[in-house]
Amino acid sequence: MSVFAIMAMFLLQEFTMLKSIIVLLLIGIVISLIVGFVFFYKDKGRSKRVLYALGVRVTLAVIMMACIFYGLTTGELTLSAPWL
Repeated sequence: MSVFAIMAMFLLQEFTMLKSIIVLLLIGIVISLIVGFVFFYKDKGRSKRVLYALGVRVTLAVIMMACIFYGLTTGELTLSAPWL
C-alpha cells in the first residue's frame, strides 16, 4: 500500500461526513473572503460584486453554524475542551 492510501484510510476512520462538510464550508468562507477582497481592490467600491461575495460568505456561515448545531444536538460532535 502506498503512503497516500494509508493516510486516506486513517482520515476516513477519523473524520465523519459532518466534519468533512464543516471543513468544506470553512474553506468556502475563506475563498469567498479572498474573492471579496479582490473585487473590492479591483472595482474600488463601484460595483456590487463585493456585496454578492458578502452574501455568499454569510450564507455559508449560517449553513456551517446549522451543521455544528445539528452535530452537537445529535451527539456526532462533542465538546472536548479541557476547561469545560
